[in-house]
Amino acid sequence: MDERTLCERLISYETSTVEGIRAAQGFVKGWLEAREIEVRHTIHNGLPVLSAQVGALTGPTLVFHGHVDVVPGRPEQFDPRVEGDRLIGRGAYDMKGGLAAMMCALCDVAQNASVGVRFMCAPDEESEDVDTRSTDVLVDEGFKGDFAITGEPTDMHVGVEAKGVLAIRVLVHGRAAHGSTPWLGDNAITKAIEVFRRIESLPFSRESSEMFDRPSINLGRIAGGDAINKVADTCTMELDIRYLPNQDPGEILAQVRGIPDIEVSKTFWRIPAQVSRRNPYVLALCDAVSRSTQGEAMSVGRDGASDAVSFLSAGIPAVEFGPTGAGHHGPDEWVSIASMARYRKALRDFVIELPRWLEPHHPEPEVPGRPAAGTGGPLRAVQGGLEP
Repeated sequence: MDERTLCERLISYETSTVEGIRAAQGFVKGWLEAREIEVRHTIHNGLPVLSAQVGALTGPTLVFHGHVDVVPGRPEQFDPRVEGDRLIGRGAYDMKGGLAAMMCALCDVAQNASVGVRFMCAPDEESEDVDTRSTDVLVDEGFKGDFAITGEPTDMHVGVEAKGVLAIRVLVHGRAAHGSTPWLGDNAITKAIEVFRRIESLPFSRESSEMFDRPSINLGRIAGGDAINKVADTCTMELDIRYLPNQDPGEILAQVRGIPDIEVSKTFWRIPAQVSRRNPYVLALCDAVSRSTQGEAMSVGRDGASDAVSFLSAGIPAVEFGPTGAGHHGPDEWVSIASMARYRKALRDFVIELPRWLEPHHPEPEVPGRPAAGTGGPLRAVQGGLEP
């Protein structure tokens, strides 16, 4: 079974549901075991988490990390179809194409005598329950290595930076009145929209960094009102703010809390991902990608966050690297079939050629102003803007 066929099979599982995740993880486990790769199966929050190890038992150890879960889609999106070089379906780009090619690459290097490779397939990367991710737990329990790759979509570029995540719940206060006389009240729902527009124009929203032209602010949910004939006196918004590596989430929160008539009732954050482009593992990976694609592998920044942060928080350099495609979380998500083959080859070449890049190995110097990997946990509450 090649990476295309394997990806088609993975897409066919509706892994936005618990039942689909369990079935898909069962298939992944069976597929690897049929190729004589021993798989460890654990349960986290009722979902199966898979891990395996191949190659050398001593020397440098790499981590290949993927996830099988996807955001919800229409039923027909779980019936994969091919149009030219495009394999179309829910999760094709994020990240069943990368996962399929990664599984094939794992088999390709299973007998490597110089480098060990650990593989993890998570069931909950897309979960909103971000404070209990399975990858965080397994890393805390010792699932580590010298360098980690998570197969998020990057169009065959090496993602050395990713934005941080600041998730906040904002309660907007208004004043109730009868629906027939709305001018006597203060409608919290319409007011919430005005608050969101103000948040979009706060000073932090106009900042930029070396790899990103701006942070992103998404209004993910809004709910307010309890009767059609009543002016709503409360409205709740949930915002997803992807902040820049050079920004302080506490300062962002302080700016939001400076808006009148609102209350921030819940906040969580995940640190940005940052790895030096001169890290020897990054250089080795870029070299392998360049030979696979017949071109330069650029180091890029990613707007989305991923489980790479789980490894970075444990002091393990980690990057995002995945095949070419488009439309993740959208209606016409696709991955390039040819790119999956190139991705598999790049991972295989990376493992085989890595030892020569590590000899001699010179530790990467600290960069002033850049937080070291391992500072802070993968998730914590932020209390910016509150009175001491």
